[in-house]
Amino acid sequence: MISVVLIDDHALVRHGLRSILEKYPEFSVVGEAGDGEEGLALMRRLQPDIAVLDLHMPRLTGIEVTERARKLSLRTRIVIVTVAGDSPYPRRLLEAGAVGYVPKACPEQELLQALHQVADGRRYLASAIAQQLAMEAVSGGSRSPFDALSARELEIAIRLAQGDDARTLSRVLSISEKTISTHKSNVFAKLDIDNVVALAHLAQLHGILDSGSARETANGTGRKRPKSTRAITS
Repeated sequence: MISVVLIDDHALVRHGLRSILEKYPEFSVVGEAGDGEEGLALMRRLQPDIAVLDLHMPRLTGIEVTERARKLSLRTRIVIVTVAGDSPYPRRLLEAGAVGYVPKACPEQELLQALHQVADGRRYLASAIAQQLAMEAVSGGSRSPFDALSARELEIAIRLAQGDDARTLSRVLSISEKTISTHKSNVFAKLDIDNVVALAHLAQLHGILDSGSARETANGTGRKRPKSTRAITS
């Protein structure tokens, strides 16, 4: 029996994942959490075989949960299931200790394949992500200035580049506006920029933000996009 915990701030996504896994007797969903901090506590308490994590969550991001799980030497193997597939997340997550990475739009059978492979002690990457990492290796893996950011700073940088303001970030991430301001200052200093428009352009240049999002931020019309629940909730 493969024990699994589901960690995602969208109840609908957790319900979809549970509905899929409960059809297969080799899986047992032993717990759920709606944010990263609660999810990490659940992992420490239950010590499941696998934790299925979202990337963008309140309180602790998927990267932060992964990093802390590794520092705590938890036995749980982490699979990221998210709408985000482009750089710098896959490489950052693998460096942090994740062993699986699949998009939420993946077919049910790919999710099952990923979990089986991870449970067997192997790594699983969706084909597009594996190809991206291979291309980075072939090209010499040129580093991005965003590599200098911490997991929390990277999360905030991307959300700022997408058009979120401090009040929205405070509500979504469950941290104070003062803390958001400190992170924002650190991001600007590390990236050697002084405004959000420059941040959006830099994020687009390094493949972290698509051109449409960058244009919206530059025009002052950027806004947070809802998370997709395609395929996983079907």
